[in-house]
Amino acid sequence: MKNLVQIFILSIVFTTTLYSQEISYTTESNLHYYPDQINSSDEYINERCVLDIYYPENLENYATIIWFHGGGLTTGEKFIIESMKKNQIAIVSPNYRLYPKVKAPVYIEDAAAAVAWVFENIDRFGGDTSKIFISGHSAGGYLASMVGLDKRWLADHNIDANKIAGLIPFSGHTITHFTVREERGIPGTRPIVDDLAPLYHVRADAPPLILITGDRKLELLGRYEENAYMYRMMKVAGHTNTKILELDGYDHGMVYPAIPILVKEVKRISQELEEPHK
Repeated sequence: MKNLVQIFILSIVFTTTLYSQEISYTTESNLHYYPDQINSSDEYINERCVLDIYYPENLENYATIIWFHGGGLTTGEKFIIESMKKNQIAIVSPNYRLYPKVKAPVYIEDAAAAVAWVFENIDRFGGDTSKIFISGHSAGGYLASMVGLDKRWLADHNIDANKIAGLIPFSGHTITHFTVREERGIPGTRPIVDDLAPLYHVRADAPPLILITGDRKLELLGRYEENAYMYRMMKVAGHTNTKILELDGYDHGMVYPAIPILVKEVKRISQELEEPHK
């Protein structure tokens, strides 16, 4: 009986200790994702091509979400979304160069360089390179899709885009972005699908793709419909892990109600990646 009491007390102490060890998080800001030689060669690169990383300090093998800000490829700043925090994941938020100071495909090249930096460095922060997800809103969603579907951008950094754990763009263009069309003098109401459109790079072997948009009646012109067409074409191509989610009642600014979905999907896919190793 005495031994049973001792075991019971020890189990309580162990459980209390376990739950009292809260995960602590830290943020490192304005880390350059291009090499020093490139940073020193261009003032605008040195200013814009930086990222912030928020990560759990006392946890290992966690997932990472790379979050690209929106702003039509003409404006916007990196930021860590509060509701993403404290979910046992890292969040990386990069800046990238903007039009009109640069033109396509420079901002896509920057996005790919930021993703490559995460692949090359997240393990030293404790993260798992097999659990890197790319997301972002609007222009950020477009960049996420371009980097993940058009393999040439990461190939420039000797990284296979299929190593991305998941692509989860929010309300991103799947046709050629309207700013790219503006650069070419093409009206915003004329849809173009060329090699700078995610739709151009539909393929069966792509990472899992979860398309999230606002209500089709409230979204920017055609944004839901082009994502729905992307969903359909991925299915036709034989991609078995694509889905689309429409947030009824929300317009293009649908970021915050979609964050819990993003976190849930990241955890679901991460768990599926771990299962073969159990």
